[in-house]
Amino acid sequence: MFKKFSFQENIAGQTQLKSSVQRAIRTKLQEQYPLLESILEELLPKKTPILLIKGHEHISFLSVNGEILFFQHFDGPYFPTLVLLHKYPGMLPKLQVDRGAIKFVLSGANIMCPGLTSKGARMDTDLPEGSVVAIMAEGKEHALAIGLLKMSTEDIRKVNKGIGCDNIHYLADTLWKEQVPLQG
Repeated sequence: MFKKFSFQENIAGQTQLKSSVQRAIRTKLQEQYPLLESILEELLPKKTPILLIKGHEHISFLSVNGEILFFQHFDGPYFPTLVLLHKYPGMLPKLQVDRGAIKFVLSGANIMCPGLTSKGARMDTDLPEGSVVAIMAEGKEHALAIGLLKMSTEDIRKVNKGIGCDNIHYLADTLWKEQVPLQG
C-alpha cells in the first residue's frame, strides 16, 4: 500500500474533526482494538484535536499532536502505524514468520501460508479472516509489519499454500520513512 506513497504528492487535504466524529472514531477503535482500552485516552485525549488527513487513493490518516497514529483505506479497518505498534506492542495479536520470510516481508511481499506454518513460525491464537495482526519475525523483538488476514489461522494451517496475510505496512516503506510531523 505504501511502496510508492509520498506525503508530499499524495495528500489531498486535512481537517480537524468535530468532537462528535472524534467520539465515533474512539468508539470504533475501542471495538476494533479492545487491548487499547486502557491507553486510548492517552493516545487520543478528549481535549486534543484529531486531524483527519486525506490522501489520494482513498487512504486517510488520523493525526494527534503531529503524529500519525492510525490509517484507513476506504471504510475498512483502522490500522495502527508501526511506530505506534512499537510503543504499544500488546495492542495487536501476533503472528511470527520464519527467518526465511523476513527479507520478503521487508520488501513488501504478502505473507504466504508456509511462512506462517513452518518451523520457526508461530500462530498462537485462533483468529478469523480479516483480523489485523502484528507480523513478528523469528529471533526479532519488534514487529516488522502489520498485516490483514486473508483467511483464518485455522484455514492457514489446513490449506498451507497461497497468501495467508496481506502485508499492509512494513518497516522501511514510505509511511515508516516519511512519518513527518504534519501540523494543522
